[in-house]
Amino acid sequence: MQNGVFLPIGMAIFIWLVVMSLLFLCFWKNQRPKGFPPGPWRLPLIGTLFPFRKKDFLKELEQLAKKYGPVFSFHFGSTSMVVTHGFPSAKEVLMKQGTEFAGRKSFPITDATTHKKGLLTLRYGEVWKGQRKFSRMLYKNFRSSKNSVEEKILEEISYLIQAFTDNLSVPFDSYEILNVAAANIICAILFGKRVEYDNRFFRTFLDEMQLGSQMTVGPWALLYNEVPLIRNLPLPHQTILKIAKKTCDFIQKEVEEHKVTLTPGEPRNFIDAYLEEMQKPGKKDLGFEEEQLRVLLSDLFLAGRETMVATLQWTLLYLVAFPEIQEKCWKEIDTVLGNKTILEYEDRKKLPYTNAVIHEIQRVSNVTPFGLPHATISEVKLFGYKIPKDTMVSVNIQSAHLDESQWKFPNEFNPSNFLNEEGEFVKPEAFLAFSAGPRVCLGENLARMELFFFFTSILRNFQLSWPDKSQAPDFTPHLGVTNFPSRFKVLLKCRQPCEKV
Repeated sequence: MQNGVFLPIGMAIFIWLVVMSLLFLCFWKNQRPKGFPPGPWRLPLIGTLFPFRKKDFLKELEQLAKKYGPVFSFHFGSTSMVVTHGFPSAKEVLMKQGTEFAGRKSFPITDATTHKKGLLTLRYGEVWKGQRKFSRMLYKNFRSSKNSVEEKILEEISYLIQAFTDNLSVPFDSYEILNVAAANIICAILFGKRVEYDNRFFRTFLDEMQLGSQMTVGPWALLYNEVPLIRNLPLPHQTILKIAKKTCDFIQKEVEEHKVTLTPGEPRNFIDAYLEEMQKPGKKDLGFEEEQLRVLLSDLFLAGRETMVATLQWTLLYLVAFPEIQEKCWKEIDTVLGNKTILEYEDRKKLPYTNAVIHEIQRVSNVTPFGLPHATISEVKLFGYKIPKDTMVSVNIQSAHLDESQWKFPNEFNPSNFLNEEGEFVKPEAFLAFSAGPRVCLGENLARMELFFFFTSILRNFQLSWPDKSQAPDFTPHLGVTNFPSRFKVLLKCRQPCEKV
């Protein structure tokens, strides 16, 4: 019509063709490649909706595994992700074909915060190998030196025991103290210093780091990755970038202080050793430069603190929820170690039941239910499916820890999962708390040592109980990169004398 109420027929046909073309393009782009693992449908931009539709993301994955099998796929935005379920598929990815799945997928949000450096997100290659080899070797050297990691842990635990003693006989939320204690151990290794538990700036800094970690796997990070136009807008994703900048500034200050006080040939900590390594011929080709150091320190600090404090929180929760298991551990520790003033890491071999309980807490709590996603470094076959190069692959470690074919009591908290008929400690192959293969947790030995000393020292000194008898402990995790329990309080009663570590 001439009055403009209706569009001319030609314009209407043109718009119809554009809309149909866009729909066809979206349908074509959303098709799975031939031979790719099956999975639920997805929408353009958003991808598969269920991660944000369901509160219990892990149970949703379990339902998908029942429908599609032990290897399936879904999408975060435009990114395809292959997921494994159960131990056999996890073993295939992490162990049997570990190198082929040792890559990392690049994302705009992580590129913005890490500048494609560090260890956690760095792609598999010679630079990554060089950085990892140096870091692993340094951990070993510090374990055998006069100022060893073991000594640093025991020193920190002496402060922890005193802080716990100051909170006897009243319901007590241990999170803040455990948070700083775990951070202090990694600070001692990286920076050669510790902070007091009541340091408000440091507590706030740790909380901000954890918030940034959680937001990195949330919806605002997804939007940042998918919609370039919003990246400079004042939206919540800016919090992630601000926290990353604050962390960088904190670490840069430490590096500058170490440059001034460095004594060649006498490294006091990780920073000193790295600064010396940077001066050696050919090391620049392996990524040894200052920006790499800053991101590497951030990676080690974040990973070394966050997973440990979460594990310690779960440890206290399970100890108060199962007092009979707590008492059995204490009796074993007391019988075997008696009045021994200071524990040694080798003592764990004399404590099979205690060792089994520590591992069982890790199995059922699943602090890192997925770890960090892997990526294929070339096209690879997985259980008959064809996985293209640079495809993100997530190993569901929780499903391996609950695999009924691997565990005697998969769906209950039972230390017998790590004990044989003779009561000796055994570690099943399906235990993947630290992952496995080329990307196995760099700080595994450090974490094991920390957990053993924290666990045994706390039990030697305190009896822990649940203060609110009207309400049962809540084992529902807060899902993120790291699984944390809800904040809770415990009641501490001193086992005389309260001073053993």
